[in-house]
Amino acid sequence: MSQVGATCDRGLALGAQTRHIEHSKRSQALVLAGTVLGSGLAFIDSSAVNLTLPVIQAKLGGGLEAAQWIMNAYALMLGALVLAGGAAADRYGRKRIFVVGVALFTAASLACAVSPNLPILIAARGVQGLGAALLTPASLALLGAAFEAKGRGQAVGVWAGASGLTSAIGPVLGGWLTDTVSWRAVFLINLPVAAVAVWLVVAGAKESRGSNTGPVDWPGAAAVTAGLGAIVWALTAAPKAGATPPVVGGLVLGVAALAAFVAIERKTPNPMTPLVLFKSLTFSGVNTLTFLLYAAMGAAFFLLPFQLIRAHGYAATAAGAALLPMSVGLAVLSPIAGRIAAKVGPRPMLVVGSLLLAAGYGLLAILSNAGGYWVSVFPGLALMALGSGIAVAPLTDAVLEAVADEFEGAAAGVNNAVARVAGLLAVALVGFLLGGHADPSSPAAREAVAAGYRTAMLVSALAATGAALIAVVAVRARRRVVING
Repeated sequence: MSQVGATCDRGLALGAQTRHIEHSKRSQALVLAGTVLGSGLAFIDSSAVNLTLPVIQAKLGGGLEAAQWIMNAYALMLGALVLAGGAAADRYGRKRIFVVGVALFTAASLACAVSPNLPILIAARGVQGLGAALLTPASLALLGAAFEAKGRGQAVGVWAGASGLTSAIGPVLGGWLTDTVSWRAVFLINLPVAAVAVWLVVAGAKESRGSNTGPVDWPGAAAVTAGLGAIVWALTAAPKAGATPPVVGGLVLGVAALAAFVAIERKTPNPMTPLVLFKSLTFSGVNTLTFLLYAAMGAAFFLLPFQLIRAHGYAATAAGAALLPMSVGLAVLSPIAGRIAAKVGPRPMLVVGSLLLAAGYGLLAILSNAGGYWVSVFPGLALMALGSGIAVAPLTDAVLEAVADEFEGAAAGVNNAVARVAGLLAVALVGFLLGGHADPSSPAAREAVAAGYRTAMLVSALAATGAALIAVVAVRARRRVVING
């Protein structure tokens, strides 16, 4: 799912209402370079780590649950706290929070690299997610403050393009480092990049804050993190443990915590998720569509490396290179799709893109045993690249068009969080498809991965088809919704 992360985060920048602070051309260049490198840490790391999972399993042990938690510890903290991270940047200073976020991410990367066992690695991945939740929105807010309205769009375009490039490089770099050095090198590469990013931002950026000086919604952040964490734990444990009291209790606790989160958001003066947004049927529909699309992509990109490495015998480098069509399709088609959506509206683009994604998942399922990469993987992946390139950028337009101007920043933030949570839950549910297998020491591992992979792709195809139907019903062309609080 990381391949589409940069495009998803672009909505945060486009929806942000940030007051410009005068910067010299040199300072603007430093800020742009620093924020690209800083946010690139999150993109390249998440996309690269996918390729290391089968190797980490072989080196440190653990079955499917361990692989799920290596991904989900990061995704949980990032998805649950990215809105609070943006509010903290506005409240305490974008430059300060960016530096703190990069420092946390870097320290956690070092801890990942030297982890002697899975529990320490998973805990360090969670701290990485916290760092990413701080640095990503802060980097976009720094861009908004450094560039005036005319130059902001160009700066965001450069940021999105560069971030997309780092996402594309991630799988290949991760595979190459894993094959030639060690899986630990995937985390160590973050250290020098982070040092340069901090130096650039410290040298170029002026401190800025948002107009809202109220407290950050930490109670809401704690409630949503606890709720999602408990649900993800229960879903991850259930395939092996079954409906045991701890699993059922985890689900109940998670649902209760999320209910508490809704209650907190209704009462707090500075909610991280303004519930008034969901008065818009279009906004609710677009977020449901987002959830389905990103859940499908999350499951697909979690399982694809296992399929390529375990079932087809690919080296990690080759598996990373095999995923390049997705990144190339996004990079080439997203700007074009955005321009077309500006003329015809986002709905037709979302319908066509979602259906192409559904066809791609279907092909991956049908052709999974058909032969080598060019027969069994590339045709489906090419359709997925085409579909995501057509759908993802207009999705941002649909979100921003669903609400009034004053709600754009909040709407973009909520949609970004929905996309991340969708991938988080999709990876947690993968265990039901694999039956708790995928342990490299198990004789049934290859068969379990292959069968689960086919089922996951069929389910993803259904989810993408559902997204297309929602686009037909809920998304309205060029309709501006006014929400009265």
